[in-house]
Amino acid sequence: MGLRREARELALLMLYALDANPSAGLRETLRTFREERDEVTGRVREFAEGLVQGVSDRRGVIDEAIKARSRNWSLARMPRVDLNVMRLATYELMFRADIPKKVSINEAIEIARKFGDKESPSFVNGILDEIEACAKTEETGEEL
Repeated sequence: MGLRREARELALLMLYALDANPSAGLRETLRTFREERDEVTGRVREFAEGLVQGVSDRRGVIDEAIKARSRNWSLARMPRVDLNVMRLATYELMFRADIPKKVSINEAIEIARKFGDKESPSFVNGILDEIEACAKTEETGEEL
């Protein structure tokens, strides 16, 4: 497994933990993961924590983007794994120009396949494809 995939999976676990226990807060969650996962290399930890920080800082915008493309699904009804996989990928799609958009989507699909249920990969793919299409439209000014 590549370093970035490992980091994305770690970031998913951190976001899931934050979702399950929001009162712990970001700082405490990061500290707990550092202590409990001391085998994680510095580069993996740095990338994972950067993703988690980015998602946390922009969660409102990210959640709105997901909600706007989620027909018949409120965020509260979405499986937590799927939602947090999409949050990670949406953060990359919207705010990380250094990561190719197709890489972000493909990584999200693979992580959803590993951690979600059998429906997760297609659900995640459908919403992220729409987010990417909207991002392209906004960049070019063209309508799809």
